[in-house]
Amino acid sequence: MERGPAIFAGMVFALFGGVLLVWTAVRVRHREPVAQGVSPVASATLASLAAVVALAVGTWCLTHI
Repeated sequence: MERGPAIFAGMVFALFGGVLLVWTAVRVRHREPVAQGVSPVASATLASLAAVVALAVGTWCLTHI
């Protein structure tokens, strides 16, 4: 993987994953819905899983430069 695209992709994934994880935690802490019309537990779990996957992909991109 080339350096420039790998750094860009890694930073985008890491930023997205971090922000999504913080946003989900704030919504759960205030007992507000993470997604409208969906079970609160299921939506928080799915959003947290997506955030962790995005952080993992970002880490992978940044370690392979």
